[in-house]
Formats: sequence, structure tokens, C-alpha cells
Amino acid sequence: MYLPQQHKVWLATGETPVYLEPSMANRHGLIAGATGTGKTVTLKVLAESFSDMGVPVFLADIKGDLSGMCVEGCETKHIRRSIDNMKISDFSYSAYPVQFWDVYGEKGLPVRTTVSAMGPEMFSRLLGLNDTQSGVLRIVYRIADDKELLLIDLKDLRSMLQYVGDNAKEFRTEYGNISSQSIGAIQRALLTLEDEGGNIFFGEPDLDIKDWMKWCENTGRGQMNILECQELFQHPLMYATFLLWMLSELYELLPEAGDLEKPKLAFFFDEAHLLFDDAPKALIDKVELVVRLIRSKGVSVWFITQNPTDIPDSVLGQIGNRVQHALRAYTPNDQKALRAAARSFRVNPAFNTETELQSLGTGEALVSVLDEKGIPTIVQRTGILPPRSSMNPADSETMQEIIKNSRFYKKYAETVDRESAYEAIVNAEEELEEEVAETVEEENTISKAKKETKKSSAKKKSSSKSNTLTKKAVNSAASSFGRSFGSKIARGILDVFKF
Repeated sequence: MYLPQQHKVWLATGETPVYLEPSMANRHGLIAGATGTGKTVTLKVLAESFSDMGVPVFLADIKGDLSGMCVEGCETKHIRRSIDNMKISDFSYSAYPVQFWDVYGEKGLPVRTTVSAMGPEMFSRLLGLNDTQSGVLRIVYRIADDKELLLIDLKDLRSMLQYVGDNAKEFRTEYGNISSQSIGAIQRALLTLEDEGGNIFFGEPDLDIKDWMKWCENTGRGQMNILECQELFQHPLMYATFLLWMLSELYELLPEAGDLEKPKLAFFFDEAHLLFDDAPKALIDKVELVVRLIRSKGVSVWFITQNPTDIPDSVLGQIGNRVQHALRAYTPNDQKALRAAARSFRVNPAFNTETELQSLGTGEALVSVLDEKGIPTIVQRTGILPPRSSMNPADSETMQEIIKNSRFYKKYAETVDRESAYEAIVNAEEELEEEVAETVEEENTISKAKKETKKSSAKKKSSSKSNTLTKKAVNSAASSFGRSFGSKIARGILDVFKF
């Protein structure tokens, strides 16, 4: 609960109240604990507090229980007990300004991006490609970049793959070897991605991250951007890659801000372990770099996971605020993880941290945050404050009303399919067919001997025109996108498109 008179967030209460300093929130945070121990409540209390202080929030809703934040909460015996035990004198229930988003466009405004914007490194991970296949995909992107041609949707990428594969010999000298086996493997992976909804996600109008950084005009509260992830989460690799793309977009978008009194945006990454599962070291290194540097751009990143060991040490070391709910230690691996979690806290001489972690009840947590000097506080056993919005999911009618009344509805509701790489290549092929047809028609008017001679010439001519026409169409297609790139498309720290 944000306390404006103190410029602090009252997060929990132990022997004394635990306050989160807004100026230290962009040192990032961790919410960990076993299933059913209260991580969602902690997430909601923090998100509400950020919104109250005028900070926009992004939340990934995996279980479907965050939609209730658009509805005023109501009292239950559990909430009343918490209010009384923590001696909260001015607690009130409240609804929050919510905007619903959905990659599949069913329970929120559609979230789209282009194939070019995703970049070859993250797209390779999304497709599950090996190193050789990833190298070929990078060449395909490079050729598209050099021709100043955007790959908007999956049919653009498929057409570009076909074009590069058909002309592999011509590209080999400049770009490197392009094997037909790798082209085929990428094409097959694209079919799988389409089955997972990739054909819906990749397209236009693409998401403008700035639309997430808005406020309620009446209350000044930060906008709650809730991404419906129940279906998306069924495809863990797509879920993790999508959220990583959003984080990198924020990094590229926002200017350096230095130390701020409060963050510009709070980003909550649920099931964070999926970001790092089976990820190559090079990608983890870049994620660590983004997490470290995005702090100076005013973004507060909160990782939510079951166990702190799910997150690499290099990333965990960037986290200054920790809320650890109960952990179970049934196996040797569990016991090892328990000891690691206990050692991550600044010791409290009043209790044994490892023992306390196993005895926490639902809604209780061990908490350590950074004080106003950036020093971790001694760990406390606490009870987390109750949220002010509804703990129950919002009904579908309420959600649809919010979606259709959104200021962004007209901008994102309808898909736009403008001319792109697919159309450029198809037009080139049609033009070539017309040229060949004209040549054949001319040959039918001459003698058989000359006809045979000219037929041979026509084949050479059509082969030459094939490359000339296709290249001409591809090179000129960029102008139809209404964007100016210069000589080459710029890409950011994670190879995502950078304007």
C-alpha cells in the first residue's frame, strides 16, 4: 500500500512494518515460493502500490486471477484478520485502471510484432533452431536488411526463405553457405510456430510499448497492463521469448534516466524460470546485461518463480528486493535450494532463516528490501498486506466492456496486411511468367529452326530476367512500407529491430 505522505510502499509487517523505497524499486525484485504460498497476493499488493504512485505496470496473468484488479475488492474474514493484526487504520478497497492485452486477441487487445522487429537471435530461440540453422536464419535477415525490406508476418519470412534458398549459389560468396537442409528445417519449424498461434502474433499494427506507459486522467494512477497468458503459457518457449522481446523493446525505447524518485514502469515476469530454461549462455549473458542496464532507464523488473535457484546467479545478483514465501524441502535438491535461498538474506540473529522458510504459512514471507541508502535490510518474518482490488477474476462482460471502451481499441483491434516481402516476391514471379509467356508467343510465329534457336535464347533470357526482376521488386518494396531505414536496418542489444 503506497503511503504518499511518507513516499514509501508499505509491503508487509513483522516485528516492525516493512517499507519499499520507490527510489530503490528499480534495483529489481524477486517474489519466490512454492505453489499456494501467496506469491500472487504479493504481486498484486506491489502492482497496486506502483499504480497508486503513478507508475504504469505490466503483469503477465498466467492463472487468470489478475483480471479482478479492475474490480473493487470486498472484505473476507481472512482480509479482516490481516487488517486487524497489522493495525491498518485507513485501509480501503479500490478498483484500478486496467488495460487487457492478449497475443491471441480473445481476452484483450491483440499484441503483435513483426518478424523483423523480433530479430534473428530471439526468433531462432523461438523456433528451437540449432547453431547451423540459426546462422542461415541470420543470413536471411541480413539479406532482407541489406535490401531494406521488412519481414512483417510469417508468410513474408517463408517467401524470403524460399527466395534465398532458390538463389543460394548467388548469395554464398557474400553471405556464406546456405544449405537446403537448413532452409527446410526452418520452414518446418515455422509450421509448428503457426500451430501455436504465431501467425496471429506476427503482423501489424505492431505494438507500441509507449501505449503501456499511460495514466488514468482522473486519478493519476498508473495504467495496469494485464497480458492474458493462460493460452500463451501452454507454449512456454513462445511465452518466454515474447516477454524477453518486450523487455528488450523497453531497453531500446527508453532514454537514460539515472537515479529517479520512482520507476517509469514496473514489469512483473511470472514463471521467470522459463526465460532461462535451455537458453544458451550467450543469451543469458545478454539478459543479464539488459537487466543490469535497464535499471538506469527507470524500469523495475520483478521476477516471480517457485525457487530462487531457477534464476542464474548472474541475474540474481542484480536483484536487491526479495520476498521469499515458504519453500518445501522433500528431496536432496529441495534441501540444497532451501539452503541457497536462506543464505541470500542478511542474517537476522533472532531466528534461523532456513528453519523459518519451512514454517511460513500462506500469506507470510521472509522479506528484505533496500533501504534509502541502498543497503539490504535484515530479513524479517512478515505477513503481506492484503490487496485492495478483488481477489476473484473479473467476469467476461466486465472485461469485454473495458476492452471495447479502450482508447487503443481502434488502433489495435483490426489486423492490417499491407504489401511486404511476400507480395514483392509473388509480383516478381508473376512478372517473370508474363515475360516468358510473351517470349513463347513470339516464337510461335517463326520457323521451326529459328524457333528452336530462339527457344534456347529465351531460356537463358528468362533465367537472367528471373534474378533481375525479383531483385528489382525486392529492392523497391521497402518504399511501400512508409519507413525510412537508411542503408541498413539497425538492431539493438538483443538483435531486435531498433528505430
